[in-house]
Amino acid sequence: MYFFLGNLSCLDIFYSTVTVPKMLTGFLFGHQPISFGGCLAQLHFFHFLGSTEAVLLATMAYDRYVAICNPLRYALVMSPRTCLLLAVASWSTGFVHATMHSVMTSQLSFCGHNHVRHFFCDIKPLLNLACSSTSLNMTLLNVVTTSIALGAFTLIVLSYLYIISFVFQKVRSQEGRWKPFSTCASHLTVVALFYIPVLFNYTPPSSGSSPKRDVPVSLMYGAVTPALNPLIYTLRNQDVRSTLKKMLQRKLFPGGK
Repeated sequence: MYFFLGNLSCLDIFYSTVTVPKMLTGFLFGHQPISFGGCLAQLHFFHFLGSTEAVLLATMAYDRYVAICNPLRYALVMSPRTCLLLAVASWSTGFVHATMHSVMTSQLSFCGHNHVRHFFCDIKPLLNLACSSTSLNMTLLNVVTTSIALGAFTLIVLSYLYIISFVFQKVRSQEGRWKPFSTCASHLTVVALFYIPVLFNYTPPSSGSSPKRDVPVSLMYGAVTPALNPLIYTLRNQDVRSTLKKMLQRKLFPGGK
């Protein structure tokens, strides 16, 4: 679990770094130009890290399934080699997916004002600026991107359905039933914060989207969720909660003990 959390932490740092600095610069200084190469690089790394997080969250759900439903075989099933292979597969899937979109977008012809109506270079705003045909790009977006998002989300749902079934069939005590869900609460919260806006933004029909809707939705999973993830997982730690409680008590009641 901590190996995958380490991957998620590194991923979230890079993920927010792709868009947030440029976005904040635009807020401070107004209109900020970006080169075509810089735009493609931003598009590539955003979808590389976003796709990797989608698959990594599914991998973490499978890890929780094995830990709860097959605890005696956990060390065998989730061996260090298996964990490494799952992490490599997550990062590789994201890289291949992002490379596909980057290459396809770079082949398009652009003309006109070239004003991106977004806070970063996402695929759909760029396709709206293209002068050449974007039918293949839209097909890839609707089929491949949606398949990755829905496929990973389906694996998460199946993992938790098996966990729920196992807990209610095998565990009799109320306390015993609550413990597995309490260990999964952080992961479920992160999944909800990430997947709800992603599925809302990238499931078909993508062609009927509007910038007014896409910008806040993209901001949610591109900047807000990576910033909240460390807080969500940290507050699950009993030591962190007790230390935070003591600090708040000192702030609110300086003279108290």
